[in-house]
Amino acid sequence: MSMIEYVLDDNVAVVTMNSGENRLNLDFLNTFLTVLDEIEQSTEANALVVTSSHEKIFSNGIDLDWLVPLLNAGDIQTSKKFIYTLMELYKRILLYPMPAIAAISGHAFAGGAILCCYFDYRFMRSDRGFLCFPEVDLGIPFIPGMLAGMKKAIPMYKLEEMLYQGKRLTGQECEEHHIVTKACHLDDLMNEAVGFAKSLNKRREVIAELKKDMNKDVVHAIEVEDPPVIESGRFYI
Repeated sequence: MSMIEYVLDDNVAVVTMNSGENRLNLDFLNTFLTVLDEIEQSTEANALVVTSSHEKIFSNGIDLDWLVPLLNAGDIQTSKKFIYTLMELYKRILLYPMPAIAAISGHAFAGGAILCCYFDYRFMRSDRGFLCFPEVDLGIPFIPGMLAGMKKAIPMYKLEEMLYQGKRLTGQECEEHHIVTKACHLDDLMNEAVGFAKSLNKRREVIAELKKDMNKDVVHAIEVEDPPVIESGRFYI
């Protein structure tokens, strides 16, 4: 089983993350980007659904077991490359030339929760799992492009709670506050997400142009920020 794989279901490319808790490191990010390129270049899909094979986790965010030793060893070059590649993946999903849907099959924390925000639509498991940004308790800041992505997906009054209090939201709460399109039991999650994706069936070039116009502010926040300063004991996730 590969780290990230996809299958076609009619017009929908269904991507499954198979890397355990799907923590974000360079290998994971580069594999994800390669899969997205292959879908766009080698298939006729016009909708994307991304989910996880883990029984209770969608993505637990940045792979700190991988990143912290790099920081402690003073490997700033690799650490910065990771941050740039992470933002490249976020931007790629944001501007992907077809509707992009996250089927959040379990916990989405920190960088994994941020990842969800760059999708156009989100479906979330209702019987288990939280969406959460725990950085306030870890003492770790965000970079501007990340905050712009969160603001796109989450109403400000709930985002303030999540950022300032580290509040965890269930799937049902996310649906109530229009963060996800629908919360449903795990048994129904993929049918709901893929069924919705199939119903869209729009032309790639039209969606691509709409996304460019709709997301200009987010793209600007990603692209104009200065190179992140990464130091041992203080880094962005």
